[in-house]
Amino acid sequence: MLTNHAKLMHFFEVTKEVSGRKKLQKMIYILQKCKVPFEEKYQFHFYGPYSEELTLRVEELCNLGFINEVKEDKSNYYQYNYAITDNGREFLNQFTLDMPEIEEQVGLLRGRSSRFLELVSTMLYFDDLSQEEVVEKIHTVKPKQNFTEEEVKDAWAFIDQLKKN
Repeated sequence: MLTNHAKLMHFFEVTKEVSGRKKLQKMIYILQKCKVPFEEKYQFHFYGPYSEELTLRVEELCNLGFINEVKEDKSNYYQYNYAITDNGREFLNQFTLDMPEIEEQVGLLRGRSSRFLELVSTMLYFDDLSQEEVVEKIHTVKPKQNFTEEEVKDAWAFIDQLKKN
């Protein structure tokens, strides 16, 4: 049990800060699809792949004081920002984790918007389909997002770049 918490703590140590619950969900999912051994189970949800397990683990880490959650008022919505605490670093130092290097991938993910990561994670969720079928599925399950052909093309290139790192 604590190993999965420690893996998340390692992620927060590497990423420094994550802005937004949706972005956090997508970053972990995308890393998982890139063979990073996160074990949270995902199902398809309104904003793409979503893990109730991840939500609960992050909540537990916040309650333990290992992750700091700051609620930011963005006028028409709230954004939650997450960062590891000193207590979280102390907790993490008690573990020897067998985790791959994720710094480059995390850097690439941090530089992208939640909307773009929603597209990428949705594409990866349907990775058992052909590229044409994935594109069709995107427009079927996410019609209100109006993802453009250029965004989809950018997402494919981004996925290739992530998997190379």
